Amino acid sequence: MPPCPVRRATLVLALAAACGAASAQTAPATPGWPSKPLKIVVGFPGGSSPDLVARTLAEPLAKALGQPVIVENKVGAGGNIAADAVARATDDHTIGVMINGNMTIAKLINPKVSYDPLKDLAPISLVGTAPLALAAPANAPGATAQEFLAAARSAGDQWSYGTPGVGTVAHIGMELLKGQTGMQPVHVPYPGNPQVINAIIGGQIQLALLPPAMAAAQARAGKLRVIGVTSSSRSTLVPEYPSLAEAGVKDFNLEIWNAVAGPRALPAPVVARLSALFSEIARSPDVRAKLFQQGWQVTGTTAEGLARRIQSDAQLLGGVIKARGITAE
Repeated sequence: MPPCPVRRATLVLALAAACGAASAQTAPATPGWPSKPLKIVVGFPGGSSPDLVARTLAEPLAKALGQPVIVENKVGAGGNIAADAVARATDDHTIGVMINGNMTIAKLINPKVSYDPLKDLAPISLVGTAPLALAAPANAPGATAQEFLAAARSAGDQWSYGTPGVGTVAHIGMELLKGQTGMQPVHVPYPGNPQVINAIIGGQIQLALLPPAMAAAQARAGKLRVIGVTSSSRSTLVPEYPSLAEAGVKDFNLEIWNAVAGPRALPAPVVARLSALFSEIARSPDVRAKLFQQGWQVTGTTAEGLARRIQSDAQLLGGVIKARGITAE
């Protein structure tokens, strides 16, 4: 059965529960599996967004499988160490919660990455998505998004933008936005988004693409300004802010996301069962609400839906990487 359509947050949550129940009824049987605890590998530290997502999913998954589900943090290389561990797993009981960079462009950014996300990982389910928010100092010029972008174009390379690192979606997304708008700010990488926000507030940089909840919290405190979000329309996560499309940036739709994947060798019946379960769990009212609070619009797709998203994002971001000569080596 194909997945139930993703609805806006205003949809009655009972429909989401019904949709999840339908998917559970069609989940294929996997005799003898799981035969031991399941491990979810996360490439970021405790308290990070992928870690919170994994732990939110782990408890209901354990109940559904009748086996413990353990979250293991393997931190480093922007999540690629954990992704490699998942790709190399051979026990049929190891999966991972990953961000889109780990599952699409890791090898394009750095050919030395030991796994190929398009060949070595088995998509299971796209859990949640979020746009990025184009942020600027609180006193940024222009009364509207259009006026701000015009000022950014006029500034040329006298302005700069910050990211949490070379090859991140924020970096590639800003390079894509530069191509769409004609502005030319200079890239300044930082260790993480907290440092990027401090640099905006301190006036060291003029632009950044940030997770929407993080940017909105600072904007509501009057410390920075949100120009718009990178989705094609307003986001339910921060509905008070316009999309960049409303500001005249056409054909610009960029999101960050997290998903569940396993090693390519994971048996197809196991992938199918996990896909159905994660779709059901993510769409359940309680988990949906928790993920929304964490800053995610729940999707809960099939494995095929995630595979399509991987292909489209790899094509979009890969094109920017090649055109701009971006490398993390």
